Amino acid sequence: MLARLCCASLRGLDAEAVDVEVDLSRGLPSWSLVGLPEGAVREARDRIRSAVVNSGFEFPLRRITVNLSPADRRKDGSHFDLAIAIALLKASGQLFEQPQLPLLAGNRSKISTQESPFLIGELALDGRLNPVNGVLSLALFARKQGFSALILPKENCREAAAVEGLTVYAAEHLLAVVEHISGKLQLQQTSIQAETDATQRKDPDMADIRGQQQARRALEIAAAGGHHLLMSGPPGVGKSMLAKRLPGILPPLTIEQSLEVTRIYSVSGDNSRSPMSLRPPLRQPHHSASDVAIIGGGSNPKPGEISKANYGILFLDELAEHKRVVLDTLRQPLEDGSVSVARAADTIEFPARFQLIAAMNPCPCGYLGHPARACRCSPSQIRRYMGRISGPLLDRFDLRIHVPPVEHRELSRMQPGEDSATVAARVLRARDIQYSRLGSGQVNARMDASAIEMHAKPDEDGARLIDRAMNHFSLSARSYHRILKVARTIADLAASDEVNATHVAEALQYRGEDLLNMP
Repeated sequence: MLARLCCASLRGLDAEAVDVEVDLSRGLPSWSLVGLPEGAVREARDRIRSAVVNSGFEFPLRRITVNLSPADRRKDGSHFDLAIAIALLKASGQLFEQPQLPLLAGNRSKISTQESPFLIGELALDGRLNPVNGVLSLALFARKQGFSALILPKENCREAAAVEGLTVYAAEHLLAVVEHISGKLQLQQTSIQAETDATQRKDPDMADIRGQQQARRALEIAAAGGHHLLMSGPPGVGKSMLAKRLPGILPPLTIEQSLEVTRIYSVSGDNSRSPMSLRPPLRQPHHSASDVAIIGGGSNPKPGEISKANYGILFLDELAEHKRVVLDTLRQPLEDGSVSVARAADTIEFPARFQLIAAMNPCPCGYLGHPARACRCSPSQIRRYMGRISGPLLDRFDLRIHVPPVEHRELSRMQPGEDSATVAARVLRARDIQYSRLGSGQVNARMDASAIEMHAKPDEDGARLIDRAMNHFSLSARSYHRILKVARTIADLAASDEVNATHVAEALQYRGEDLLNMP
């Protein structure tokens, strides 16, 4: 009267082995679920009872004990429902399958290949299988543990099909799962492959932008080298328009990168992105977002916006309107490419290799320096407004530019600029140069001091120019390195082996020191 199945619980982006044990013993009918279950797991009793009865089976009138082992690790999520229900039917003798190898306690990291499939799914009251979160992480765990087959809700098949070496079966009802395991019915095998298209919808095109040549150039440099970009200018000059066109000129994600991004969205329960899409993600949180929403966290830590922007863009519009504490928490992830969410019981690390693109007004009213409209702000108001952004955060932007307004008469006479495909081709060539120099997936923005000394050291004229700029603007050592990184990217776009004075001079144009020296 005992049945045991292997399942898994989610911890961050990874999955940990969990033994689902169901024991039926004599005594008054009761249900006891142990093993540190959270709310969604504790509520499984009522879902499973109704699903079993409404699928034509008998719910055992016994003393039922369900153990989720190891008992000292917290279990959360509704994906345990299907495994518990199948184990219950096996223990009560209503489901028969071929015997399988025993699961040895204490050897969960080396579970032998299982004859039975790995089971994932939430049960509705009528026995239907509802989709769950974290399927990709669970599927990767199943493959690692030696399972060759996976049964899960139909809506989750696209994610699981991206894992090579697993036969994925789509199930819509508990009864179909029982018949498949007992050999009475063969579930439909899904063969959905990872997307080969970089996008499912057409990206906004760079050709839509009229004028703004410096901003277009800065956007191209940011895309080529993975640099962080800050744009300042009056309302309506096209800052948001520029930022939303950046994903269209970035290289598509690799399969490995897409797999990691899909895991993040799957664990967080965010369905806004197609599984295994090769399009770099673009996240645009509102300035009212909390630090937990941006960084990640919660009682059961989930990825935040910076992790959902992994290998893509985090666009912060109205930068000075964001909470100061939120902006300051970005400083460490910007440097490390990851974020650690510490709680009393555990510490979870999430990837955060995002590219920060920000836009802001030069003052509270937005019209400081406007050629036609007067600014209404006092110097003290401007200082307070700019004081919301710390100097260390500003220093982490490789590119800082002012986006001026364009006269509507000039706008109507201007010809469309280069389209995204043309710019993307140049960006891809520059990226290929960086990958051959630094290694696959490594961009100039991520170079450390030794790599800068080796690959971005300017020639004699370039060195003299940057020395004069350092003395004149009193730049920090971080600024010095960031100027050289940008100059290296400009040289890569020009297919130049060395960094010369021309490249350094252009890099200096994008420092935007006026942002630091506001009245």
